[in-house]
Amino acid sequence: MALPTFLFQALLLLLTAFIAPIQAAAKASSGCGKAPQRVTAASGTTTPLTTTVNSKKREYFVKLPASYNNTHPYRLVFTLHALQGTASQVINGQGGYIPWYGLPPLSAKTTAASSGTPDDSIFVAPNGLNNGWANTAGEDVTFIRTVMSEVEADLCVDQTRRFSTGFSYGAAMSYALACGLGKDIRAVAALSGNPQISGCASPASEPVAYYGQHGVADTVLPIDGGREMRDRFVRNNGCDMDKTKVVKEPVKGSGQGRTKTVYEGCKEGKPVVWVAFDGPHTPTPTEGGEKDSWVPEETWEFFRQFQ
Repeated sequence: MALPTFLFQALLLLLTAFIAPIQAAAKASSGCGKAPQRVTAASGTTTPLTTTVNSKKREYFVKLPASYNNTHPYRLVFTLHALQGTASQVINGQGGYIPWYGLPPLSAKTTAASSGTPDDSIFVAPNGLNNGWANTAGEDVTFIRTVMSEVEADLCVDQTRRFSTGFSYGAAMSYALACGLGKDIRAVAALSGNPQISGCASPASEPVAYYGQHGVADTVLPIDGGREMRDRFVRNNGCDMDKTKVVKEPVKGSGQGRTKTVYEGCKEGKPVVWVAFDGPHTPTPTEGGEKDSWVPEETWEFFRQFQ
C-alpha cells in the first residue's frame, strides 16, 4: 500500500536531515576532476615523489585506491615511520611494520554512509630527515603541509578528512602535526610516542580528535610520555575527567592484553581514545595467542567514524 503524500514527504525530509550534513561536510581539493599529473602507480611502490623544503630535498610515496575516481573526494592518511625507519619499510611491511600500518585493506572495505559507494583512502608515506622526525624549527610540519598541498593539487581529496598515524618517532610526529596543523587535520593515531621528540610548536593547540596507545612495559619510550600526549588533547578537546573517572590500564606482566578508555564529554567531533596494552615498544602488539595484531582495526575504527 502506498504511503500518504504527507507521510512520504515527512520521511524524505527526515532522511535528508541525516544525509545532507554528511554530504555538505566534504571539501573537495583543487585536484578533483583532473587527471593526475604527478602521482602514478609507481608513486606508491618504488618511485617516490620529491619536493624541496628549507632548501632540502624531501621524498614521499603516494598510494592510490585500486579504482581511483578523480571526482570522488578521498580521505588522506599519512603513515609515518619510526627512528631509523624508512617510508619504503612502511609501504613494504619490513622492519616490523605491517604494510601501510595495515590500513588500506580496511579502508577498501569501508562504505560511504551517504551514497553506499566504496569510500577508500589515499595513503602517503614520507621519509623523515636522517631517518627521524626531529621537526627542528617546525620544518617537518612544514614538509607535511607542503606534501599535503602537492597531493591535493594533483588528486581528489576531502580536505575535511586528513589523518596521520605512526609508531614511536612517527607517533611523536603525528602528535606534532595535531599540535601544528590544528583544524587542518581531522584526527591522529599516535602509537607509542613521546612528546619531547618532535615537540609541539603551539603552547595551546586546537582540539584534534586523538587516539593514543602505549605498552605498559615499554622501556624505550615509557608510557608516561604517551599519557602526557593524551592528556594534552584531553584538555584541548574539553573532555570531562569527572565523567570518565578511572582510566584502566593492564598490569605489567599480567597477560591481561589491552584496555580501552573512551573519554566522555569531549567537544563534538573531537573524541579522545586511549588504549594501554601489556607489552613492550612495538607497533604490532597481539593478545590471546592471536597471530595478527589488533592495532589496524583499532586505528581504523577511530578514523572511519569521520565521514
